Amino acid sequence: MNRNMFPWIVLLFMVLFTSNLQSQSMDELQEQIETLNHQISRMEHTFDVLNKKIDDILWIKKLEDVAWVDKVYIYGPPKWKEENPDAQGAGNPVKFWTYTIIPKNIDPAKKYPLIVLPHGGVHSDFSTYYTHIVRELIAHGYIIVAAEYRGSTGYGKGHYEKIDYGGLEVEDVKASRDYMIANFDIVDAGRVGIMGWSHGGLIALMNIFDHPNDYQVAFAGVPVSDLIARMGYQTQDYRDLYSADYHIGQTAYENVDEYRRRSPAWNVHKMKDVPLLIHTNTNDDDVNVLEVEHLIKALKSENKKFEYEIYHEIPGGHSFDRHTGSEFQD
Repeated sequence: MNRNMFPWIVLLFMVLFTSNLQSQSMDELQEQIETLNHQISRMEHTFDVLNKKIDDILWIKKLEDVAWVDKVYIYGPPKWKEENPDAQGAGNPVKFWTYTIIPKNIDPAKKYPLIVLPHGGVHSDFSTYYTHIVRELIAHGYIIVAAEYRGSTGYGKGHYEKIDYGGLEVEDVKASRDYMIANFDIVDAGRVGIMGWSHGGLIALMNIFDHPNDYQVAFAGVPVSDLIARMGYQTQDYRDLYSADYHIGQTAYENVDEYRRRSPAWNVHKMKDVPLLIHTNTNDDDVNVLEVEHLIKALKSENKKFEYEIYHEIPGGHSFDRHTGSEFQD
């Protein structure tokens, strides 16, 4: 659902009970406002679920000529913190859906390289926005896996509030890689790459930092690299996504070490010899180039081997190299 419609929905709800405002106490009014906010929140997640179901149909239609598209239900580690550690089910693995995309022209007797493709967005999903990228990968003979890791949208409020940005979502994506190798003989365990943009770029980086023996190559496009710096130049609404009770629960000011733990630029010492390419753009209006520059400088200071390109003022900003049929020069 278009988020621009929510103010009108709020207005509609308000009109329904404004006639009784004068006869209500402040406590009653506050209770009604809280109820209204809860209903709007539920409505937003309901529409996200609907959008996801529609997009799943679109995935099949958009790739039916070249690939088989499926979704599997797998699991990653338990939540990093439990609201009630003693509750029934507390400590269970986090379950999530994962897309598997297999080219139709494969030879079952052969093995093929795998691309692990984590989506971007603080709360987002693997949508058909990625269709042209996926089709290009299929054309080159890659099998693709894309996890709807904890915090992704389209699966209800519960999954949304499992978000662990820069934390155990990294292990969810790793679990999708492991699932493909364990269940598909056509996947070559010795040829696995991971690629992502923005938040997906952060996940790609943290995967090769934490699991260097499981990937043979990585690409991080305009990656979120330094959450501490990011909290400084982003809006308060954006900061609130991280300091929410169900997420980190603290601001960067209150717990700078936690934000450092989740930031690639502060974890480069863990990198091993995995070929890595990084791209960024000086007019990126989402991930400011200063974040990626910090990452690059940190990698250099640790004498890590990698390649990078800082593109200058390329049209498209944050999505400059993800446009359909995009061409750009430095």
